[in-house]
Amino acid sequence: MNIRPLGDRLIVEPIEKEETIAGGLLLPDTAKEKPQQGNVLAVGAGRRDDDGERIPMDVKAGDKVLFAKYAGTEVKIDGKKLLIMKETDILGVLEE
Repeated sequence: MNIRPLGDRLIVEPIEKEETIAGGLLLPDTAKEKPQQGNVLAVGAGRRDDDGERIPMDVKAGDKVLFAKYAGTEVKIDGKKLLIMKETDILGVLEE
């Protein structure tokens, strides 16, 4: 992937669950809930404070995160559906 997020933005690959309803029917994409979990692929350098100093990011590439349902901007790069979002859209880091 040839994209580097700027500032306090990060790139997340959503984890989409295959949803089947009772009776074995597979739900189409239009009827599915938007994913709220994903893997962080890349992070920016962090935002700057009032003095111009960088504030480091709390998440790093490789983290599995929980984010707001309609967070970020969806883009398609190299055939993958990705989200570019601000760090403030991240609700937490899932630890295993």
